[in-house]
Amino acid sequence: MSVSVLGSGAFGTSLAISLSGNGPVTLWSRDPDQARQMQDSHENAQRLPGVSLPDEVAVTSNINQAVEADALLMAVPMQKLRDVLQEHSSALAEKTLVACCKGIELSSGLGPISVIQQTIPNARPALLTGPSFADDIARGLPTALTLACPDEALGRKLQEELTTANLRLYRTSDVIGAELGGALKNVMAIGCGAAIGAGLGDSARAALMTRGFAEMQRFALMRGARPDTLMGLSGLGDLVLTCSSELSRNYRFGLSLGHNVQFDSHTTVEGVATARAMTGIASAEGLDMPISTTVADLSSGAYSVTEAIQTLLNRPLKEE
Repeated sequence: MSVSVLGSGAFGTSLAISLSGNGPVTLWSRDPDQARQMQDSHENAQRLPGVSLPDEVAVTSNINQAVEADALLMAVPMQKLRDVLQEHSSALAEKTLVACCKGIELSSGLGPISVIQQTIPNARPALLTGPSFADDIARGLPTALTLACPDEALGRKLQEELTTANLRLYRTSDVIGAELGGALKNVMAIGCGAAIGAGLGDSARAALMTRGFAEMQRFALMRGARPDTLMGLSGLGDLVLTCSSELSRNYRFGLSLGHNVQFDSHTTVEGVATARAMTGIASAEGLDMPISTTVADLSSGAYSVTEAIQTLLNRPLKEE
């Protein structure tokens, strides 16, 4: 199976590097200048500096060249996924599209597979998600991910073809659970980062992770996910990683809130839009999501960190 990665950010580049161990891979960048730079230097100096691109990775800005592959990995930010699909809808029609992004679309409340199905109905969708940092994958460090696919036969084939020497894939047909686990943990990572940044300590972070995971389960089950999916890599596994490392953009954004310093506006923080989307849905469904709601308010500037802490501590006492 030939593979192209659409999106030359850090994660897309790392996937291309890992998959190149199985054979030639095409890496598509929508920016011709960036594509030329990577071709000339054999490095994504902007997004993944210090990591060489193998000769097996061919970089292009020509979408028609990229879509010749059997499987297309869509490594673009969640809030940009629909735009890319619509812009290249003719070229992507009837293709196997593997979303490699995490989040809930703010405008629709949908996850990545649903956005693919709605935008390109004749595509064959799947999702690659789970606890992973681009730098780890690119440097050949062992990483395990979840591959979610509504078509079990296609899921088995993708699992076999996309597994590499350092990338181990576990398969599920629960696309809702995989979508939501990967999306909602980003919200909790912002909250944990804010707690550490404000000097509240590791005990507070543990409490936020645990009660945040309970919120993730409530929301996902309401949307039709299977409980065991949230206990796996795309739920609990991703939550643990993202809430405990400064390599996580969402965690670093939370740290900046806790420190009351400006965050790099060019860095994608999917958890901000996801918090807004999920709290709107939860409110409409009458679902209690105090941590998520507080993170949404904190991220928008409606709360200070002190106000956010007091809001959570002053909630009525209850059974676990």
